[in-house]
Amino acid sequence: MGVPSPVPVALNQVFETYKHNQVTLTILGSGVWGQTLAGLALANQHQVRLWSRRQGLTLEQAVAGADLVISAVSMAGVPDLAKELEALAIAPTTILVTATKGLDPATTLTPSQIFQQTFPGHALVVLSGPNLAGEIQQGLPAATVIASRQETAAEALQHVLATETFRTYRSGDPLGAELGGTLKNVMAIAVGVCDGLKLGANARSALITRALPELIRIGTHLGGQAETFLGLSGLGDMLATCTSALSRNYRVGYGLAQGKALEQILRELGSTAEGVNTAQVVMAIARRDTLSLPICDQVDRLLRGQISASAAVTALMERQLKAEDYQQLLRVG
Repeated sequence: MGVPSPVPVALNQVFETYKHNQVTLTILGSGVWGQTLAGLALANQHQVRLWSRRQGLTLEQAVAGADLVISAVSMAGVPDLAKELEALAIAPTTILVTATKGLDPATTLTPSQIFQQTFPGHALVVLSGPNLAGEIQQGLPAATVIASRQETAAEALQHVLATETFRTYRSGDPLGAELGGTLKNVMAIAVGVCDGLKLGANARSALITRALPELIRIGTHLGGQAETFLGLSGLGDMLATCTSALSRNYRVGYGLAQGKALEQILRELGSTAEGVNTAQVVMAIARRDTLSLPICDQVDRLLRGQISASAAVTALMERQLKAEDYQQLLRVG
């Protein structure tokens, strides 16, 4: 658990009221994930405003008087959205939540880091976990992580979104939770390739298992805590995203393995696959900081058209033989 950030007593008292009363919740982004989160809050009788640039409600109207504001826009829209929100003088009692998984290409920052820079005095919460929106909308059981350095703010969102079929867990490592949900998208592309090439269950299992230490390596390098990546927002999210055709990133890899062009795959998806951008940003960081990320490297090469799907698999199989490093998984202190 991270060290909680000090929050003024008055704010903590306000956040406590959010746990036991109906709140006004604004969700920025009316895509499938935004609509799913809106449905969870509505199930608990909260007042929900759903905003997008294509609808009539202005951003100022959407956030006015909101107790919680959840950003569920794509990564590409986060920097501009943060700037627009900054100009609206949002009340300090408003909890800001990010439910976006990605890295900004210009700065390599996560959404929470961008919002924290913009709103240093606000309580900031990250929502991340194995949350395939289609299954949640069907009422199938799911769980997620609500992570914040301000524990009372995390508890407030826990109560707002928890339902009989949606269980919320609390964490003090928002950056780690966010990075787990971001980095696993690259691994999901790799597993999609594996399945698209029909390499079998042995290959899929080996790939997911080897992806975990790689995820921990880059995640801890960027500031997350190792143990966070073994939980719902790390391993849990990776398992869901790497094993379901509902995952957009998995479908990208599967399509590439079938010989489709990336542009065609993204057009057919009709929505964002954040792993495509994340792979490029992660490898830029790896080259800058001299990190060994073999799976991410091959995914990035494949997405850039520099290598075929089968050649990417061959490159991974031909790497120098080595011992399996359990210590990286166990080194959580």
